[in-house]
Amino acid sequence: MEAGAADALLSGVCVVFTLGMFSTGLSDLRHMWMTRRVDSVQFLPFLTTDVNNLSWLGYGTLKGDGTLIVVNAVGAVLQTLYILVYLHYCPRKGVELLQTAALLGVLLLGFGYFWLLVPNIEARLQQLGLFCSVFTISMYLSPLTDLARVIQTKSTQRLSFSLTIATLLTSASWTLYGFRLSDPYIMPLRFQVPNVPGILTSFIRLWLFWKYPQEQDRNYQLLQT
Repeated sequence: MEAGAADALLSGVCVVFTLGMFSTGLSDLRHMWMTRRVDSVQFLPFLTTDVNNLSWLGYGTLKGDGTLIVVNAVGAVLQTLYILVYLHYCPRKGVELLQTAALLGVLLLGFGYFWLLVPNIEARLQQLGLFCSVFTISMYLSPLTDLARVIQTKSTQRLSFSLTIATLLTSASWTLYGFRLSDPYIMPLRFQVPNVPGILTSFIRLWLFWKYPQEQDRNYQLLQT
């Protein structure tokens, strides 16, 4: 297979896996819509993913990478929809609004700095890539915010198995894509790598699903009723 065809194929795989990861929130969206409640839905992954999409959208625009632009534009729209629906049905919005304001504030300050105070395009691209990598790491770590609760309750009800698989495939495919592009902010050659945490946290969540099967959760709930 020629290099150009291989790059196009790998780009397509990245797009499909990433959009699949972003689409896993549709099940949470349906749950919130049907129950009018957000009890078993995590808000922080929606927020960190949205901010991550917006930051990489800026990086992709600056670099002229169509794959990054398309994937993150669609992802930002989906995550914003999830956030709005969550806030609509959330009875107490104080913490969620504070988290949203804080992360969006950091994003706006970062973009203002890069576009106003870093005139050199190469330097801006390098610093923005590092900035985006931090948000990607936070996105991959955010589902583990309930890790202590999962271990304490021995229940993986608040974890999404489909999101876990999608995250593993997405982070692995973007790692390969980064190798093909020789882009240090996508491929794992430096400490500030964005995709290695996605792979590692996916394996942690898979271990939790193995240790605390969701079938066991359902049986426990039936006994309680």
